[in-house]
Formats: sequence, C-alpha cells, structure tokens
Amino acid sequence: MPPFLRWLIFLALVGSLGFWFLTRPEPLAADALDGLTGDAAAGERVFLAAGCASCHVAPDAEKSDGPPVLAGGEAFTTDFGTFYAPNISPDLEHGVGSWSDLELASAIQRGVGPGGEHLYPVFPYDSYIRAQTGDIVNLIAYLRTLPASETPSRPHDVSFPFNIRRLMGGWKLLYLDRDWVVTGDLTEEQQRGRYLVEALGHCGACHTPRNLLGGPKAGAWLAGGPDPNGKGKIPNITPGGLDWSEDEIVEYLTSGFTPEYDTVGGAMVAVVDKISKLPGSDRAAIAAYLKAVPPHP
Repeated sequence: MPPFLRWLIFLALVGSLGFWFLTRPEPLAADALDGLTGDAAAGERVFLAAGCASCHVAPDAEKSDGPPVLAGGEAFTTDFGTFYAPNISPDLEHGVGSWSDLELASAIQRGVGPGGEHLYPVFPYDSYIRAQTGDIVNLIAYLRTLPASETPSRPHDVSFPFNIRRLMGGWKLLYLDRDWVVTGDLTEEQQRGRYLVEALGHCGACHTPRNLLGGPKAGAWLAGGPDPNGKGKIPNITPGGLDWSEDEIVEYLTSGFTPEYDTVGGAMVAVVDKISKLPGSDRAAIAAYLKAVPPHP
C-alpha cells in the first residue's frame, strides 16, 4: 500500500473518531436534580410560560376547560423536513410516563433522549438550556399530573442527511449556548422579562431569523423573518420594528388586542392565550425586556 494512502486512511480514522467524540450526546449530570423537589402548582406557571400546550396538544383536539392532553401530532414544516410534536403525556407506552425526571430534564435542557439520542432543535432546548433547573423539575411535576394519551407519536419526515441524528451534535457545538442574548445593565423587571423571553418563552425560536444550518442569527435577535412554512412573515418585535408602548404590549399579551384595534392571529393566538394566564407582573416584565432589546430595522 502506498504511504500516502496509509496516511489518508489514518487521517480519515482520526477524523471519524474526533467527530464521534465531539458530537456525543451530553445529558445532564447524574446528580443535577439532587436536592430538588418538584412542585406541580409552581410547574403549571412554568408550563404556561413555556407554551408546551401550544405545540403538544393535538391540532384537532376539541377545546376544553380541563387539563390539556399532550398527545402531540402538530406538524412543523421546515427547510429540513417536517417534524411532528411527540406525545409527552404521562402514558407509559406512548408518552413519557416511563421516563425518569432526570431523563425528562435532559431532554428539555440538553436535547438528549432517554436512549442517549440527540433530539432535533425544532424542540427549543436551545432556549430551555437557560432555564433554572428547579423550574424544569417543577414543570415535570406538573406534566405528571396531566391526563395520559395512548396516541403514538408520529415519526418525523426528514430526508438524508438530516435524518442522521449524530449531526445534531455538531449543531449543538455551534448553537447550544447558555449565555443570555441581551446583556448589560438591566433592571430586575427586565431580567425577569429576559428569562421569560429568552429561556421559558423561547420567543426567539420564531421571531429570530435562521441561517442555512437552522441556527439563530444572534445579531438579528427578535428581528423577524420569513415564516418557515412559506406563508407570510414573522414580525420584528424589537424597538426597531415594534413601536408599541410597554402598556400596549401588556394589553396585547392580556387581551389579544393591538393598539390599532386589530386582534391577535395565527400562532400567536395560542401564545397570548397562555401568557394571559400568567401574573400581570410577568407580562409587564416581558414588555420591559422587549423595549430593552437592541433595535433592528
């Protein structure tokens, strides 16, 4: 065998091993939840702020005043394929009832499934990674109180090479970041709003444009962009695109009415429905934070 071919094979092996090591799933540490006791009542507030029902309630489910049934099934069309929200009800077979708290927390904050597989970032763990682990434990406690559903999760419709989950390890190396997007001298209210927007509310998942790899363009944080489903545009909600006052933002998040006497529409209907159930101080904090975000035209 020629020497150059031996070197080529050697480099290929080294590169493959390096890729395999760097893209390995990294769940939470085994002791990450030690000393934390879930509070389901507090978890309901986290559940509302995180908007879990907006994605995980079946799209054809009848509206009810009872507890939500998180059977999944909502479709999300992207440039990489169509993803379907899974069943995250407490069902032991088709939901997440058999998952431990640590496995659920690792999925939510690290994008790692119970089998050690990478989850796709259409599930916004790149936002939830900034959440306080105590809030995630409370959320899990609340999820376990909800009705179980026997609806099987629908497989994602993703073509090669995006169906290779190991590649998500490379995506995480590039974009999974615990740091806050908006920093600086923020008031306590603005910091609370930042937590709700950047962590639990994952507002950037829709309102921040994406690059060719599906990573958020942090330099255009909340500046809006094309809707991934190809229909219309997601608005710019920085001060450069949204000129509403803090009170007007609060009113919109409370009643769904805009200053122009229009009403909330599209996917924001579900968002406002959940945020309106949070304490008024949380909506005021979101408004204060949005006015502190760097403006983008």
